[in-house]
Amino acid sequence: MPARSSAPPTSDVLLNRRAQMFPTLSDAQVARVARVATTVELPEGSLLFDEGDYGIPFFVVLEGAITVVHPNGSEEEPIIVHGPHDFTGEMSMLAGRRGLVRGRVTKPSRLLRVELPQFRNLMQTDSDLSEVLMRAFILRRVGLLQGAMGDAIVIGSRLSAATLRVQAFLTRNGHPHRYIDIDTEPDVPALLDGFKVSVADLPVLICRGEKVLKNPSNAEVAECLGFNQAIDPEAKHDVVIVGAGPAGLAAAVYAASEGLDVLVLEATAPGGQAGSSSKIENYLGFPTGISGQALAQRALTQAEKFGAKLAIAQGAVCLHCDRLPYRVEVEGGGSFSARAIVIATGAEYRRLELPNLERFEGAGVYYGATFLEAQRCAADEVIVVGGGNSAGQAAIFLAQTSRHVHVLIRGESLAASMSNYLIRRIEESSNVTLHTRTEIVELNGAESLESVVWRDATGTRTALPIQHVFSMTGAKPNTEWLQRCLELDEKGFILTGYNLSAEARAGGDVSVVGVRPKAEYETSLPRVFAVGDVRSGSTKRVAAGVGEGSACISLVHRALAEA
Repeated sequence: MPARSSAPPTSDVLLNRRAQMFPTLSDAQVARVARVATTVELPEGSLLFDEGDYGIPFFVVLEGAITVVHPNGSEEEPIIVHGPHDFTGEMSMLAGRRGLVRGRVTKPSRLLRVELPQFRNLMQTDSDLSEVLMRAFILRRVGLLQGAMGDAIVIGSRLSAATLRVQAFLTRNGHPHRYIDIDTEPDVPALLDGFKVSVADLPVLICRGEKVLKNPSNAEVAECLGFNQAIDPEAKHDVVIVGAGPAGLAAAVYAASEGLDVLVLEATAPGGQAGSSSKIENYLGFPTGISGQALAQRALTQAEKFGAKLAIAQGAVCLHCDRLPYRVEVEGGGSFSARAIVIATGAEYRRLELPNLERFEGAGVYYGATFLEAQRCAADEVIVVGGGNSAGQAAIFLAQTSRHVHVLIRGESLAASMSNYLIRRIEESSNVTLHTRTEIVELNGAESLESVVWRDATGTRTALPIQHVFSMTGAKPNTEWLQRCLELDEKGFILTGYNLSAEARAGGDVSVVGVRPKAEYETSLPRVFAVGDVRSGSTKRVAAGVGEGSACISLVHRALAEA
């Protein structure tokens, strides 16, 4: 493995917050930890935890020292030396995933050791400690991400759609990894030979320097890195939430904080469609804006703090609704049982109606505008298709680095579908041009997109050597997996509450559960709720989804109480 510098690159922000990343606990705080801990004495050289370990306990140093490093092949990259009243841990501990670092006693030490169940209870009951530890854990994970200090290496090409998929999967799941591009790094051939793979196998994922996966699926990546190890497939949960967008995560936070056993199923990564937004500026409480991914990771951290579990790359493929408890079947054939279900699968952008579109998806045609996609565009010209807020956010974000951004819409103006602040920014940007009543009619290229042809209202066709198109138009609900269990509207969105048919509002199939009028977010099936963009009549905004997800949980409690 190629060597790197002994210290990870760290941003100025993290350097300024180092005291919060590695705080020292007060005597009173240590005393409260001691109530749920056992005291251990260990000699110098004792290995406390290693990269890849599950269920790593929480340690507080009373006397001595713990040195934490990141394994890098035969080398160790130093991270921190913990002294008296310092503590170990980062976000893997809350998520129940494999550890990413190695900890070793480097002086004869006396330590407090807290097992994970007691640690999670401490996080939920001691608000003072929770604030200190949570902030430290989040900042430590940010440091690992910035230093690419994870247990995975991705070898790929910027021209490869599959490479972008694997990169995006790891990045949006907040998993530190190192990326090696075959087109820019000179020592790649030797690395490929060392792992007995070739360019034809790309992208390649190397897990913990041991296991090599060739062009892996998201599910294979999740399995190799142990994303779902803490999930019990036999458990019957109080509520299964399908989808980890803003609505699903809000439901998870409120359900878990109120004591329900919560499992969230997510096909790709937390955040849903909103997770691909570069910056959301009209969400309450964030006057300077926040990226969709950052918002999703904060929400997930809250949910995990209260005990919710997240199953990644476990997209729903079928709802078994003939009897209670309901079962949600997921990709790969597994299933999860629940007394109640909250459907928050959201909607996805509609695909351009072009015959060769699939060939360029991920290789010139994208459905999100994050830092990863922007890296591929560099200073090139780009096209953004769509007139909603997501398209506007993408255009402004891409204009920061792209030579020129063309915004294409079929309508006469942006006023009906985009927030005014975004319209004004587009109008005032010297390198953004709005093309009304215009649509793409051709995509051309060999292995990746090379040129685009669009047609305007006069029928004039314009061909340009543009290699990057961001498609952000329309909304198609993710409801194909419901297998006719629920009433849908004519566009496929889930009907709830007063929008249901008269029969469904009166109680529907009484063979499943007794007759009761339908609650606001309840579907045609008792104890099954729908929130967010997937729900018919919902307001397609992040704040609206969060509101629906949180409000829904009171209805879940009522439905479960009737069981």
